[in-house]
Amino acid sequence: MKPRFLLLLTLPLLLPALPAAAQQTVQQVEGRVKKLESEMRAVQRKVFPGGSKEYFEAEIQAPAAPVTAPGVPASNPLSDLSRRVDSLENQLTTLTGQIEENSFKVRQLEAALEKFKTDAEFRLTTLEGGAPPAPANPEFPFVNPAGPGAATPAAPQAAAPAAALTPEQEYNAAYGLVTAKNYPAAEKALSAFITKYPKHARASNAQYWLGRTYFAQNQPVQAARTLLENYQKRPEGERAPESLLWLGKSLMAFSPPSPAKACEAYDQLEESYGKKLSQSLRTQLVDARSAARCG
Repeated sequence: MKPRFLLLLTLPLLLPALPAAAQQTVQQVEGRVKKLESEMRAVQRKVFPGGSKEYFEAEIQAPAAPVTAPGVPASNPLSDLSRRVDSLENQLTTLTGQIEENSFKVRQLEAALEKFKTDAEFRLTTLEGGAPPAPANPEFPFVNPAGPGAATPAAPQAAAPAAALTPEQEYNAAYGLVTAKNYPAAEKALSAFITKYPKHARASNAQYWLGRTYFAQNQPVQAARTLLENYQKRPEGERAPESLLWLGKSLMAFSPPSPAKACEAYDQLEESYGKKLSQSLRTQLVDARSAARCG
């Protein structure tokens, strides 16, 4: 049993014999409770300014005093204080729940806004061929460029629809998102390119950078699958050697890491492309084998 309830059980028995000093203590406690109620009302006004009574009570109110029948003694002060403290605790719990619910709704709105922004950037870059041109004089859009008194030029005709992008342009747009570190949009653009042009010369590059995009987003399992598939489907592709290198790095990023499998990927890289490796790629391979402690 909590100490407060023990106090409530025992003090009413001693209340008739309380000296003046004890009664003064009760009055002090009641004053503190009133102060706590006032602070709670201030919190309500701060968190929910102008709030509707449909969702919460605008002010904290002490429980109504019970109607006592004639001849029945009134409740003692400590019991009244206990009920008021219980009411304050219930109100505080309600406020906490409402604050948490509002915070969750704000997070949902932020996530939806970020998704909309990413999708809009992707469509603008890969489908519409870039942002629409700015006005010739954005600071003074209503000034006649021919000068005062000159005839106002006719309104320009609506721009013709943008021409369809070539496969090379679509790949460059997707790769531009990678270099800009807009990984969610790059993931969508690269995946769309691979699906649309699986046999294109740039397909090896596209799937390699798709794997790197997953790796940059802390998705090593998806990165490993994508890079392994790129090597298996396009062993003669431009990015097949780099795909094996980053396959090993992705395996080392697993939780827990998989150094034995990583070393197998590095061995396959040396076996298949040892004589064709550039100096830069060979240096990266030496470092990667050392990190995996390959024999």
